[in-house]
Amino acid sequence: MKNIILPKDKKIYFASDNHLGAPTSKESLPREKKFVAWLDSIKHDAAVIFLMGDLFDFWFEYKTVVPKGFTRTLGKLAELTDSGIEINYFVGNHDLWMDGYFEEELNIPVYHKPQQYLINNTSFFVGHGDGLGPYDKGFKCMKKVFTNPVAKWFFRWLHPDLGVRLAQHLSVNNRIISGEADATFLGEDKEWLILYSKRKLESQHYDHFIFGHRHLPLEIQLNEKSKYTNLGDWISYFTYAVFDGEKLSLEKLED
Repeated sequence: MKNIILPKDKKIYFASDNHLGAPTSKESLPREKKFVAWLDSIKHDAAVIFLMGDLFDFWFEYKTVVPKGFTRTLGKLAELTDSGIEINYFVGNHDLWMDGYFEEELNIPVYHKPQQYLINNTSFFVGHGDGLGPYDKGFKCMKKVFTNPVAKWFFRWLHPDLGVRLAQHLSVNNRIISGEADATFLGEDKEWLILYSKRKLESQHYDHFIFGHRHLPLEIQLNEKSKYTNLGDWISYFTYAVFDGEKLSLEKLED
């Protein structure tokens, strides 16, 4: 478990599921500008920022090529890390194919699995949330294909203009990938990330479970001492979480 000591008057921020580039770059540009403005507004008191996946609707790193666009976002992230703010990135189901660019260019560590943190003696279990729990079976099968080394090798041989266009089409139009079903609350007894969190609590206590992926802002009390939070998204809700060293709150960006 990684230990973070939060300095006085500093905060930790969590955000997820921007899906920049969807359904088109032009249509997502206002959302990107809003996100960059938010990043700029929190830099005065942010000690750590957790980006919890699906920042882009599609991302694939060729050896010398990354997808075109997102200049404002990448530039702002570089500015923040250059100023000393720690940023941690958790890949989602739309950006599985990160392979060094964020680490080398932005000084942002990238995690492909959930991680555990102790922040001011408060324990956190954090991750994007895809593929966890007893359900999400369609994506679990799809993920095995997408992360297969042979499949990735063949995809790299496609010209980027063709590969990116194909992937963007699938991302927007395939429900298994795009996750349209992740915008509907199933009830506490059927929400698979809630079930997953409760199962984790059987073997170890965590004060907070924080996930993205479901595109719903949710705060669910799992027991007297443990809470599940889903971050929502930056498409419909524009929500994020803040930890001030004592309390975690789910907040909404105001226009």
